[in-house]
Amino acid sequence: MKAVILAAGYATRLYPLTKDKPKPLLNVGRMTIADHLVRKLGEIQEIDTIYIVTNQKFRGAFGDWLKTVRSGKEMVLENDGSTTNDDRLGAIGDIRLAIKKQKIQDDMIVLAGDNMFDWELKGFADYAKKAPGNFAIGTYDIGDRKKANIYGVVEVDGKGDMVNFLEKPQDPPTSLIATGIYYFPAGKLGLIEEFLEVGNEKDAPGHFIQWLSKKEEVRCYVFKGVWYDIGDLESYRRASLSFQEK
Repeated sequence: MKAVILAAGYATRLYPLTKDKPKPLLNVGRMTIADHLVRKLGEIQEIDTIYIVTNQKFRGAFGDWLKTVRSGKEMVLENDGSTTNDDRLGAIGDIRLAIKKQKIQDDMIVLAGDNMFDWELKGFADYAKKAPGNFAIGTYDIGDRKKANIYGVVEVDGKGDMVNFLEKPQDPPTSLIATGIYYFPAGKLGLIEEFLEVGNEKDAPGHFIQWLSKKEEVRCYVFKGVWYDIGDLESYRRASLSFQEK
């Protein structure tokens, strides 16, 4: 199994903190977001390699960071070649790049590089292994439908399988949201290329999941605990306070 951390964004909403530093290398509590994600992925025995997809602007910063990382996994840096927010490949474009450039043919766990959470990832991996040929996403119930409209919102059936996915809906039908944690089965990685070939949105992974849910079974694992999607200065402040206390 492989893991991919998406870390090629420019995080303009976090300026000036991210003007010269990538968001995943910001400290939250006592470690960087990237260190936190690598540590969490280290709990999954099946993963042998972690790929970090960054961009040309921050390639040097991640190269320096890699020299400090302690992990039992092989760590590989992949540069998507973009230099500004305007020419970025987008999250789905970066996943495709990692698959092609690294010739990935294994199951993958993909993490958004701005996730901070206190739960373990092993449970998600074990859940995915029970149906290894199906896609799976990590979800989280934020407990308030009104607050869900800035996220990808998920509707599930009685088995926990996705029946609908809505990207930032005005009137969310549930408070269950996608967390930026995904499982991609090896035998179906080609669907990413198929999605992009017909001109679909390259950036938000939710658009791919929405498209995918019409074609494939997508299983949903519900995480419980503390979670922050660090998208702006306020969410970064709250996450920093929370994890500093921990």
